[in-house]
Amino acid sequence: MTSPLRTRSFSRPRHNRRIAGVCAGLAQRFGMRPGMVRLLFVLSCLLPGPQILIYLALWAIMPSE
Repeated sequence: MTSPLRTRSFSRPRHNRRIAGVCAGLAQRFGMRPGMVRLLFVLSCLLPGPQILIYLALWAIMPSE
């Protein structure tokens, strides 16, 4: 039996993008709504940490659809 996470792609979709499609790609990968992932990202930016650098790295690493 395969896990449902293995069948989902890890890419930035062409549709439902806002800036680079990173949040939409992560939402697609983990079966969440893109708006929820965007909200979690914005809320995480209120905390100290390298969130912006991680976003930029994912933008560079994740392939586009």
